[in-house]
Amino acid sequence: MEKRDYYEVLGVTREAGDQELKTAYRRLAHQYHPDKNPGDKEAEERFKEVSEAYAVLSDEEKRARYDRFGHGPAFGGFGGPFAAGGASINDIFGDIFSEMFGGGVRTRQRGRPRGSDLRYHLEIGFEEAAFGTAARIQIPRPRRCDTCKGSGARPGTGPRACPTCGGTGEIRLTQGFFSMARTCHHCSGTGRIVVDKCPGCGGAGHVSEEATVEVNVPRGVDTGTRLKLSGEGEPAPAPGGQPGDLYVVVQVKEHPIFRREETEVVCDMPVSITQAALGTQIEVPTLDGPVKLKIPAGTQSGKVFRLRGHGFPPLNGAGRGDQHVRVLVETPTRLSKEQRDLLERFAALSGEETFPRSRTFWATVADLLGSKRKG
Repeated sequence: MEKRDYYEVLGVTREAGDQELKTAYRRLAHQYHPDKNPGDKEAEERFKEVSEAYAVLSDEEKRARYDRFGHGPAFGGFGGPFAAGGASINDIFGDIFSEMFGGGVRTRQRGRPRGSDLRYHLEIGFEEAAFGTAARIQIPRPRRCDTCKGSGARPGTGPRACPTCGGTGEIRLTQGFFSMARTCHHCSGTGRIVVDKCPGCGGAGHVSEEATVEVNVPRGVDTGTRLKLSGEGEPAPAPGGQPGDLYVVVQVKEHPIFRREETEVVCDMPVSITQAALGTQIEVPTLDGPVKLKIPAGTQSGKVFRLRGHGFPPLNGAGRGDQHVRVLVETPTRLSKEQRDLLERFAALSGEETFPRSRTFWATVADLLGSKRKG
């Protein structure tokens, strides 16, 4: 199945900045998260697609390569930063020339293959994202077979040099002045083959298990933050190779009261008409606990107050942002007869000076209507 354009997947333009990419990813990741769509395979695939697109476009180097080459195979494709890698340029051209020509074969030594990287999606709370947390996660990960010590061969025997590549793991094809190398298809680049397979792992060199990994989540993370745990990926396919890495992708849960804007925290605070008109002191929830806030007399609905230092810290930075409290004046919906009588008396006693904004508004309307009549 042909991959969709990563910009199309996230619903952004090719000129989208880091913040626009992050906002789009957070929205779509929340919409298609498997926890919100249990058993929905289509949503699960969309979640993986969105995560893969963001993993590429949020990385400056990967994005530049993608903008230039797209999903083309010249750079191994983009399976996200956790894919096991793809065919090299030599592999690709090697396959082409092997089909076009029947040229001679010679070999070249290559390094030992590295283990595949793994990816894990970790969901944490809003407060945990602000202050950091430690998590223990369970990941399915191959473990080196104890019986054969990772060789894949029955104890007492050992792997043999691959007869196709001579133990180098790579085949070089030559035709005239052309010389192209590709991974040996017989040994998959390891340079060795197992004839007498280990009964414990069937020749794979590893067995499946669930590994427990400790993850230290720093303060200030946001949805889409990637944490790299070196060496916690899959083991190398052959002894002597390096294991892959584990990438933990953070998903921050939505908060019922707060919302985040970079390092700022925003919340809406309802107050009554009398509190707004007469002034009062209220307790406002923050990430650090309740904080007292003075509401001056005559406060209008929509007025925003700032609580300094009660926001999020920047990732890997010092200090904290602020919390912004927006006051929303509530209008009572159920009035007793006595309350209604009092409000009607208040309305009768109120003059224009009591409602300066209303006076200014209607004066502007009158001027506009007057100018239209004259015209």
